[in-house]
Amino acid sequence: MRNISLIFKQFSRSVLLIAGLVVCGLTAHAQTDAAKGEAIFKAKCTACHKIDTRMTGPALGPQLTSETDDAYLTKWIQNNQALIAAKNPKAVKIFNEYNQAGMTVFAELSDADVGNVITYIRADWKKIQEDKAKAPAAGAVAEDKGPSSLVIWGLLGVIVIAFIVILVLNKVIATLERLLLNRQGIVLEEDAEEEKVKADRTATFKKLLKNKKLVFFIVLCGTIAMGSFSWVTMWNTNVHQGYQPVQPIKYSHELHAGAMKIECQYCHTGAFKSKNASIPSLNVCMNCHKSVKTESPEIHKIYDALGYDPNTAKYDSTKAKPIQWVRIHNLPDLAYFNHSQHVKVGAIKCQTCHGPVETMKEVYQYSPLTMKWCIQCHKRTEVNGKGNAYYDSILAAHDKIKKGEKVTAAVLGGIECAKCHY
Repeated sequence: MRNISLIFKQFSRSVLLIAGLVVCGLTAHAQTDAAKGEAIFKAKCTACHKIDTRMTGPALGPQLTSETDDAYLTKWIQNNQALIAAKNPKAVKIFNEYNQAGMTVFAELSDADVGNVITYIRADWKKIQEDKAKAPAAGAVAEDKGPSSLVIWGLLGVIVIAFIVILVLNKVIATLERLLLNRQGIVLEEDAEEEKVKADRTATFKKLLKNKKLVFFIVLCGTIAMGSFSWVTMWNTNVHQGYQPVQPIKYSHELHAGAMKIECQYCHTGAFKSKNASIPSLNVCMNCHKSVKTESPEIHKIYDALGYDPNTAKYDSTKAKPIQWVRIHNLPDLAYFNHSQHVKVGAIKCQTCHGPVETMKEVYQYSPLTMKWCIQCHKRTEVNGKGNAYYDSILAAHDKIKKGEKVTAAVLGGIECAKCHY
């Protein structure tokens, strides 16, 4: 009996110890703070991850919901490189799935910090799923809100048409009544008065035509008006100042160049080094929009044009297609304009010709771009040749000519591509 009692005591202690450890573990898990986890997530994770959308890394909501081993997740977040080096199957699979792009190591995060982040992600993902589940019901309620605008406009249209028909019928009836009375030899008082007025007008008009000075003045004014109209029309032919076409993607310069302070040359790289300013490549857009505003329908137009799948972060060249941008600023073929000469050599700001683009939601042609406008700008713009390599080379060539030294066309820029190819 004594042996049985000892065995029972040892067994009881073991059970109590295990129960105590479980309680401690549950308590530790319950003590995780989602608010602290949110702060850490926004500070360290948002550059590569979102809760519900794949970016550089996977969407963390479904990922952490399917993965319940918090101990493994803690090790992965703190030092994923060590797990990969140790050939951990889960770590190697994720590493290969994301093109062997290593995740940042967060060794500075404690186990409690990682627990807070995991708790926040799971809670936020649950909230997102609940909001999605409620969305259809909310949409169904929103749909049942009185008659549609189409019905209202249709009724107004019927009323207007009925009113017009009534007016026309009244006019027709009145005309028929007059015709019947005229056939019977009856002339209404108002008809007689109208005939009298017409006769008086004809007499007055004939009298005015006999006044040669008045006729000459009217002809002269008409000739001047028609000549002025023709001159203005011909002068403004092919002048598209104010032209503002609708573009396939709603790109706001007011947001990017104005609020975000992005330099023009970041997108229009050709303006600084070539004749054309060039249309930005969509890959330039993807530098930011691979992770910024990924839910926007306008950004998805860029994804579609590149054949990019935001869920897998992969490109499919077979689905790629160019975006049909509409050119705004057009010069005739006989006019030569070089952006780099004006932007780099002349140090002229883009706004000088294109206007305050940083305030334009949709870009339009600000300047007339006529020859007169260009010549006036060239007359009033002072050339600053100090410290400018282009003008320094011109001055050096002039000094050689004064000294009687040989100067080739190449020294004066004669072998630049744009001299012949433009």
